[in-house]
Amino acid sequence: MSILLIAGSPSERSRSAALLDAVSRQLAGRGPLVERLHIRDLSPQALLLGDTAHRSIAAALDQVARARALVIATPVYKAAYSGVLKVFLDLLPQTAFRDKVVLPLATGGSPHHMLALDYALRPVLQSMSARHILPGVYATDAQITLTPEGAYQVHADLAQRLDDAVELLASDGLKLPVPHGFEAVAFSRLRCSV
Repeated sequence: MSILLIAGSPSERSRSAALLDAVSRQLAGRGPLVERLHIRDLSPQALLLGDTAHRSIAAALDQVARARALVIATPVYKAAYSGVLKVFLDLLPQTAFRDKVVLPLATGGSPHHMLALDYALRPVLQSMSARHILPGVYATDAQITLTPEGAYQVHADLAQRLDDAVELLASDGLKLPVPHGFEAVAFSRLRCSV
């Protein structure tokens, strides 16, 4: 079982990628293999020409096919998801998300575009036969700030919403066991004194 994190930003470093970093940290140690797909790293010519035989595109399509769950992050431009993400989604078969759980994430300059997840992205995901689309997480630029060291920092209120979304993905969407307390210790390792 694998979870594929899809970065739909045309930028190398972006706030939407910072959301995926937070999700990846939350999933670490939970069991499933977490893979990444940066659409901007695919061949631009093959992407625009719809050349599914190109090795970078074929590999990306294979990653989507193998994944049991997808976390799709995109910046919002003009009240819609990114064009880079749209071009990639257009290459996928109509049933590419069948039997998959999808967690949509988006970033935008202001709260005015938060409904882009529901009105622009969700209908496309539904049309691609996603089994279960979880409630999305939208973040404004003010909630993901650049540190003096040049890294993006997710603010506490947003981090909590991401944690809740990942927990929903793991427990309801993928039926992963809930981690509680300490790791299991083999009986042979126990020492007691009286």
